[in-house]
Amino acid sequence: MASAANGVAHCLALPSKFTTLSLHASSSSSCSVPFSSLSFSSNLSQTVFSKGRLSISIIRRPIHHSIVCDAEPKKKADSAAKRARQAEKRRIYNKARKSEIRTRMKKVLEELEVLKKKPDAQAEEVLPIEKLIAEAYSVIDKAVKGGTLHRNTGARRKSRLARRKKAVEIHHGWYTPAPLVTA
Repeated sequence: MASAANGVAHCLALPSKFTTLSLHASSSSSCSVPFSSLSFSSNLSQTVFSKGRLSISIIRRPIHHSIVCDAEPKKKADSAAKRARQAEKRRIYNKARKSEIRTRMKKVLEELEVLKKKPDAQAEEVLPIEKLIAEAYSVIDKAVKGGTLHRNTGARRKSRLARRKKAVEIHHGWYTPAPLVTA
């Protein structure tokens, strides 16, 4: 029992990185608890033991005696916990803002598709869609300003809406692109 306790004491004083951890019962020890060899590989030591505290305890059972090793992860530092809370708050905020952008873009694109399929559409029917486009532009610009979207992504999404609107106007003949002048 004494050598097992010595093994435990030595095990707790180990550095955080080691190649192999082994506990062996020596034949010359005065240990009354026989236990077989116990070893851990370096993979386990790097992933489990370097992240926290190692505790080893001896459990007595009627027939077998066992040594149990538990590795507990370290508690996060206060600054790390605060960073995690802030990141989660930002993630939820950004997720909501991106969802709003997708919803507004989808509404505009659906209205443009309906207008394009309408055979007797009038030019005045584009005005409510232009208001939807202006609202979508505003939401996209706010997302870019707040850092939720990259500015190129915002520009690309605004361009997509403008191109679709122009395609509908060309389709119905409300807009005629100027011919290219070659010099």
